[in-house]
Amino acid sequence: MTPPLYLHSVPVFKQLLTALQAILAQAQAHAATRSIDPPALLQARLYPDMFPLLKQVQIAADFARGISARLAGVEVPVHEGNEASFADLDGLLVRTLAFLDGVSPSQFAGREAAEIVLRPGTPKEKKLTGQAYLANYGVPQFLFHVTTAYAILRHNGVPLGKRDFMGTY
Repeated sequence: MTPPLYLHSVPVFKQLLTALQAILAQAQAHAATRSIDPPALLQARLYPDMFPLLKQVQIAADFARGISARLAGVEVPVHEGNEASFADLDGLLVRTLAFLDGVSPSQFAGREAAEIVLRPGTPKEKKLTGQAYLANYGVPQFLFHVTTAYAILRHNGVPLGKRDFMGTY
């Protein structure tokens, strides 16, 4: 039996990150067709105090890798965060999906009660069980950033729909 922590994390991350790859490819094509400077879309935001598209994608990938690594009990991969183009974001998602392919369901077995420490040694340190980390923090954070990336592009005229967001399931 596949451990529930794995079932409710890695397959979800892979589905939505693969969909996000396709969405970003559509955005890049849209920019080319409409003679939109790609950085205009990459730096687009829904509101001035929100992160731009580029950062939303980076954070979504960070959460997918970080959650999976912590729940599997392996080192969280280091990410430089220096992407500046659609091609760079695609590369980031390719590397993230490859990392997700490298964690096995067996690594998640029995990790529901494992202590996950966020922001260790800081005033914002928080300790959660593996189950609470995934259900109450990790998945909601991941979904927020993927959804916001989609919404930024939709708001900026990229012809996307719910099927694009959902990807293949």
